[in-house]
Amino acid sequence: MRQAQLERLIEVASNARNILILPHNNPDPDAIASAVALRFLLADILAVEARIAYHGIIGRAENRALVRYLGHPLRRLTASDLRDSDSIALVDAQPGAGNVTLPPESRVAIVIDHHPPRDTTAVADFADIRPEVGATSTMLAEYLKVAGVELSPAIATALFYGIKADTMGLIRDTSPADANAFCYLQSQVDLEALSRIEYAQVPADYFKSFNTTLQAARVYDSVVVAFLGSLAYPDLGAEMADILLRLKGIRWVVCIGTFEDLLIMSVRTRNRRGAGQLVQDVVGDGGTAGGHGAMAGGQIPLVQKDPEHLATELSERVLQCLNVPSETEGKPLLHM
Repeated sequence: MRQAQLERLIEVASNARNILILPHNNPDPDAIASAVALRFLLADILAVEARIAYHGIIGRAENRALVRYLGHPLRRLTASDLRDSDSIALVDAQPGAGNVTLPPESRVAIVIDHHPPRDTTAVADFADIRPEVGATSTMLAEYLKVAGVELSPAIATALFYGIKADTMGLIRDTSPADANAFCYLQSQVDLEALSRIEYAQVPADYFKSFNTTLQAARVYDSVVVAFLGSLAYPDLGAEMADILLRLKGIRWVVCIGTFEDLLIMSVRTRNRRGAGQLVQDVVGDGGTAGGHGAMAGGQIPLVQKDPEHLATELSERVLQCLNVPSETEGKPLLHM
């Protein structure tokens, strides 16, 4: 089956002159690694030099370290990138998902993603959508293995880290395919580089944000909700949610913050599923939402809305959806 998918992918890519590879906005390690691996695959098999572009910010220290290690293969998306490309390949994203910036007339030829399928993905000439898989990096590792392509240490390290980051080291939203890819890549990883990426140094402002999070966090039984105010970069809320999920006795974490004209919500849970549905229920028609079983996110345009008031509304919806009694009073984390 994977051989047939690979052949179809190569067939579609061979009909394109200028391929633009797009990960989701504010790309994370899985999106970055998948984009670089797809470019590597196309270059090896078809001698096609695809370009990689992204919209948003690469803000998290680990993500910036990964990009540096890979030689800065991604560049900011411009109007000319879209105009000059006759084919677009989306990785770790799907058309119309709300987390990828594309004009309506854009031609999406290839979609490779591990999120739940969307009706809009049917427009693509080739689509491999596997929500049961924990990382898109797993899917690209499979393609490279089936193609018999010899991996560089950089590609192997990026894919390995992409899987590790999205599955929390194979303990979150993991499938047998993720474990197989993890083992396939492990012997080829640049361990010194991986250590530098995972333990990348952070600026002093990071600890200020950490302090803000701790001060803002409110605990409702097994749920933590925190409004962080203005975010230094879009995925800071997700980073803080990952940390808060380590709190003993906590099963759900929701971090809310603002970045430019958006209110951003990040959800993490120790349950195997439910995060994506929770975000969709809370955000509703007011914005866009999506994610996996244990991690999800959403965003709502502020459009003259008061951020703090909107965050309070969302927090109340979260507690209601999680069946936290309305009389339950949130306890400040630092005073428990």
